[in-house]
Amino acid sequence: MAIGVIATVKVQDGKQAEFEVVFRDLTGQVRANEPGNKLYQLCRSKADATAYVVMEIYDSEEALKTHVQTEYFKAAGSRLGSVLAGPPDIQYFETV
Repeated sequence: MAIGVIATVKVQDGKQAEFEVVFRDLTGQVRANEPGNKLYQLCRSKADATAYVVMEIYDSEEALKTHVQTEYFKAAGSRLGSVLAGPPDIQYFETV
């Protein structure tokens, strides 16, 4: 069964462009190197320019584990940490 992930993220006001650049690079890495990832999409709220969600779908739990262990994911995490307004809210789902 595939695994869905929704990460809700708040970014410090004025840091949105920096956040989006780092995330765009991460998205390219995920799409190029993770065949077990089926969706990796950043979306910005229309109501709040500091609010984002990341929608992810992985073929399996193993594919998700592979994702979080990659060097580019870890590097992006440390870069993104300086622009976030708090920890992300991460929810996990099973596809139906």
